[in-house]
Amino acid sequence: MQVRNNWTLEEINEIYYRPLLDLIYDAATIHRQNKAYGEVQISSLISIKTGGCKEDCSYCPQAARYRTGVEVEPLMTVEKVKARAEVAKANGASRLCMGAAWREVRDNKDFERVLEMVSEVNDMGLEVCCTLGMLTYEQAERLKEAGCFAYNHNIDTSVENYGNIITTRTIDDRFKTLNNVRKAKLSVCCGGIVGLGETDDDRVKMLHTLSTMEQHPDSVPINALVAVKGTPLENNERVGIDEMLRMIATARIIMPKSVVRLSAGRNEMSVAEQALCFMAGANSIFAGEKLLTTPNPDFDTDMQMFKLLGLTPRKPFKDAIKQTAETLS
Repeated sequence: MQVRNNWTLEEINEIYYRPLLDLIYDAATIHRQNKAYGEVQISSLISIKTGGCKEDCSYCPQAARYRTGVEVEPLMTVEKVKARAEVAKANGASRLCMGAAWREVRDNKDFERVLEMVSEVNDMGLEVCCTLGMLTYEQAERLKEAGCFAYNHNIDTSVENYGNIITTRTIDDRFKTLNNVRKAKLSVCCGGIVGLGETDDDRVKMLHTLSTMEQHPDSVPINALVAVKGTPLENNERVGIDEMLRMIATARIIMPKSVVRLSAGRNEMSVAEQALCFMAGANSIFAGEKLLTTPNPDFDTDMQMFKLLGLTPRKPFKDAIKQTAETLS
């Protein structure tokens, strides 16, 4: 299937609302044509700076204004991050994502330490992904030079619904950072969250925004809301597996070359439900006991699932060039 960046809302609607089994079949067919079917990237996510964030994201337990029981922790040491990365690599992870509860990156000693973390983990042969909030082009360049491979910055929901979820920044702030990341030639990881109280129209519009970018995101995380007590969305109902399947399958069809990441909410899914997600086109998961501050299946549980389903872990830097001292010189 040829990559398109001119999808219309009507076309995506037609795909999204296909009979579910037909939709999964179509997505699986396109997946087989564009990806190594059954190959799934294992990523590990570390919260390198937890809690105390100034933002008011309605879903996030790390916002300082909400009482969620998340304790504020300072920026981790480089040594602790390396130790966590070694565990992740030993358990099959090929990508390590480091997340900090910041509104934006600041040019200070903390950012210098993050750059050192990036360099050390890159030297271990892992893809390094960072999610640190908003950043400038110059900061994106510095991350790239340190060995950062990808940057995650989700749009979360539709442009129209964004202000209902977050008021401390705008969707245009998100797009500005994404443009800086792309300009610095970092791999773009950008997706959203299902279960925020949005409509199906919002979900289709979010996928439309992603699929009509000048270049599709290299990675598209599809997150199911993990409702955390103390946040404004604490009483939201759990997202149904059919809703997740429609999002994953539609993303796979309209963005056939992107990695579609089955992200938050996987801890609530059975193996059979996850198998359907892989069939529908998901080809990446986050493994390890936590996703920043919310529960997640541990490595051993995931390895048992991989064996049962015949899945193969994807190697790091597949179809890409690892950043090394030689390639940067």
